[in-house]
Amino acid sequence: MEKIIVFGAGGRAGRAAVAEARRRGWEVTAVVRDPSAYADLAESGVTVLAGDATDAGSVARLAAGHDAAIGAVYRADADAAEFFAAAGRGLADGLARAGVERLLWVGVATTLPTEEGPRICDGPDFPAEWRTFALAHDAASAAFRGSDLDWVVVTPPMRLEEGEREGAYRTGTALLPGTDRITYADLAIALLDEAEDGKHHREQIAVAGL
Repeated sequence: MEKIIVFGAGGRAGRAAVAEARRRGWEVTAVVRDPSAYADLAESGVTVLAGDATDAGSVARLAAGHDAAIGAVYRADADAAEFFAAAGRGLADGLARAGVERLLWVGVATTLPTEEGPRICDGPDFPAEWRTFALAHDAASAAFRGSDLDWVVVTPPMRLEEGEREGAYRTGTALLPGTDRITYADLAIALLDEAEDGKHHREQIAVAGL
């Protein structure tokens, strides 16, 4: 049985990834800040552990023995620039120490390029406060680019929604035209497909619903 570790497993994207991995028969470790708050995850046959993606030592200790990792972390109570940069460094360093080569990171749509070329967050009319968050999130992938990890930033559109598992999605290298939404369940399919099949390597991809 393959083993995957999900950092940020208590959030909506993380929970969906845990559920999809279990659906496929993977052995799952869910990393959260306070396991006592996520008893329902443990009831589903998942190992729930306390950990910190910004701490390379914590990452290395928890990730050892796993085949792949998913990063879906977020901290509303932390400075975004500091948190995402630290999470990127912690995962890059910690996973390398643990011998885990494959990392799937949940990106944000505003860091995607448009069909014309520039990234959404670099547009002249893009709100400054949103750009700050986008650049903070992008700092994590900068840490991956400077590592030996086999990473992919899997980036959903701005409309990331609750909903049924439709079982299909599109991919691209820039903001995808047409449908500008995807469900958490289908984002999870994209993440686990990459964990299993590894069609993309060391790049950012866009995913969207059909």
